[in-house]
Amino acid sequence: MCPKSWQWPVLSCGLVPLTREEVPVLNRHLLVLAASALLPILVACRDDVESPTEPTLATPHAAVAAAAPLSFLQVTGGGLHSCGVATDNRAYCWGENHYGQLGDGTFSDARDRVRPGAVVGGLEFVQLSLTGAHTCGVTTDRRLYCWGMNFYGQLGDGSSQHQSSPVAVAGNRQFRSVEVGQHYTCALSYPDNQAYCWGENSSGQLGDGTRTARSVPVAVRGGRAFRSLSAGYTHTCAVTMTYKTFCWGTNSNGQLGDGTLSNRNQPGLVAGGQLFKQVSAGEFHTCAVTTTAQAFCWGEGNRGQIGDGTNEQRLKPKAVAGGLTFDRLSAGFRHTCGETSGNQLYCWGSNRYGQLGDGTTVFRRTPVAVAGGLPFKQVGAGTYHTCGKTSGDVAYCWGRNDVGQVGDGTTTQRLRATPVAAPQ
Repeated sequence: MCPKSWQWPVLSCGLVPLTREEVPVLNRHLLVLAASALLPILVACRDDVESPTEPTLATPHAAVAAAAPLSFLQVTGGGLHSCGVATDNRAYCWGENHYGQLGDGTFSDARDRVRPGAVVGGLEFVQLSLTGAHTCGVTTDRRLYCWGMNFYGQLGDGSSQHQSSPVAVAGNRQFRSVEVGQHYTCALSYPDNQAYCWGENSSGQLGDGTRTARSVPVAVRGGRAFRSLSAGYTHTCAVTMTYKTFCWGTNSNGQLGDGTLSNRNQPGLVAGGQLFKQVSAGEFHTCAVTTTAQAFCWGEGNRGQIGDGTNEQRLKPKAVAGGLTFDRLSAGFRHTCGETSGNQLYCWGSNRYGQLGDGTTVFRRTPVAVAGGLPFKQVGAGTYHTCGKTSGDVAYCWGRNDVGQVGDGTTTQRLRATPVAAPQ
């Protein structure tokens, strides 16, 4: 059978799959073939087979209603793909799909999506997290599922087999939230808010006191209850119920914020004494928001991602310049974005692909407003692109778009916030 998302003409069933460029040409030829005895054979390749009827040659797709754009509860950028949770709690993904990270049941690069496609399985989600080449999500019944690359056991199902559709994380625990790192995953359990991690552990990013990779969840050392958690490239940070922040894993650029460059395989307290309500771990830097809505960052700053007006490395939290008040920050590969208390979106750091959304490719050492003045309620910074959703639940993405990760139906780089297209 052909994959369900393929539309006729489908001559590639059992033969050579068509390229995107070949489909329009084939459509024109089918107008001639439509009235012939070949049409029932062509239509019969589809999953949604119906008794063939004579098409109207002037408007061969007239019976197919145009899909409406989705409304989103959450949207975020990953490595070369993006995902979001729609307001009906269904998950959608778009962009690269080499390891099945889109969750559509396939692995082929030819299945890269330039607009949202539904994650298979019919699960209902409340939150998704993604980076690199895997995706995880918490369902409405607080179960955790993952899909995509699984070389290091980062899907948590006890195997190292890649998955193109959601698989349940082992252990039968309930979870409140999940955070995906480069080749590992961490999550907070429900109702006790304990941290668990699994996957690659070469830098101690799982926080279990070892550097042993795990294919099923293991408890982070210390038994602390956390209110929020974030997984970066190879380091992890979390905020306790008393607003203290702990980090562990790689510390080559000071991203653990403890004033040293020493790696940690279990949680260590961030220096400075600030009380943080939310933390976000990026590639080699970390950012957080205090209980008084002030932004601080630390770690690598060579692209201005610290936001303090310099390109300096910081081993302890350093205040972001500009005096803005933030509700939440999202640290990407080498850039950072955040929603202010007034629902405005600001970004800073690397901007090679336009991931700051200010209409340029100029790096910024201090926060710059995302062009357009849209009222953003949530943002998720990826590797070289960024996605966010407005107060009206409309999803936008911008930045690198070579495999469709912006989701606007093209592969054109976008320097400004661009609406995510209707699903395909």
